[in-house]
Amino acid sequence: MSDSQNSSLSSQPVPFSFDWLQAFWKFSRPHTIIGTSLSVLGLYLIAIAVSGDVIHRVSTNSLLPLLGAWISCLCGNVYIVGLNQLEDVEIDKVNKPYLPLASGEFSRKTGQLIVGITGILGLIIAWLTGPFLFGMVAISLAIGTAYSLPPIRLKQFPFWAALCIFSVRGTIVNLGLYLHYSWAFEQSQTIVPAVWALTLFILVFTFAIAIFKDIPDIEGDRLYNISTFTIQLGTQAVFNLALWVITVCYLGIILVAVLGVASVNPIFVVITHLGLLLWMWLRSFRVDLEDKSAIAQFYQFIWKLFFIEYLIFPIACLLA
Repeated sequence: MSDSQNSSLSSQPVPFSFDWLQAFWKFSRPHTIIGTSLSVLGLYLIAIAVSGDVIHRVSTNSLLPLLGAWISCLCGNVYIVGLNQLEDVEIDKVNKPYLPLASGEFSRKTGQLIVGITGILGLIIAWLTGPFLFGMVAISLAIGTAYSLPPIRLKQFPFWAALCIFSVRGTIVNLGLYLHYSWAFEQSQTIVPAVWALTLFILVFTFAIAIFKDIPDIEGDRLYNISTFTIQLGTQAVFNLALWVITVCYLGIILVAVLGVASVNPIFVVITHLGLLLWMWLRSFRVDLEDKSAIAQFYQFIWKLFFIEYLIFPIACLLA
């Protein structure tokens, strides 16, 4: 074994040490972990609001469906983002050199083990927890695999890449989780208007995330011939498009609340969403599109808006 290989192996953290766990946290892409966790909790709260018996639900074994959904979805999340990193090591060395595979903190074998274990574990836990959860996790993993893995590798096509992201985050996760909780609570498997409203909001919002995420990665994507909307349309055009897509999301959910289409507290929805919309536009005026770090920070801000929706919308349902 060469000196360089020995040096590479010795620089890798010991499994389950603090450094290893820190690298694993980066490998799991924390912003997606937070988003997944909040979606699991948010749909649970909406299902409870629909049941009309909040105290009874949270004080009985109805927490088990929540726990099973959370663990299986987290495992599925790590599988999807991990597989993407395994296939994009060279690209990430340009775009995201801090990721464990690109930096050398994790070997390729370590990445493969994590992806394999989390994928299998996610499916097993979902299967043991309920049929709707298993279907949701299985479909999400299948789409995540097609997104990253050759020869299909849908991420190289802008339209199909965006479709993969917002179909999973926007539709499959929300509807699948609500059906899972309804089944666990022995409620009707009819999807209520509030869930459809949230699903449509997240579906469109995730499209904005899907197109925006490629703006800070334009250098590596161009180098490795990954076609994205940013490369095709330009940074400014995609930036503006993402802002207006999110604006439509907020105005749409306000309209749903005011017209009484869904069972939510309209005053709470109007105040919170107008406040978030104003905050987003004020932040956008300060973004320098020539500064990669500034773009990345605004991208993380958009994810925070995504997180917040999974908190305020369920609260609006509970307040209805």
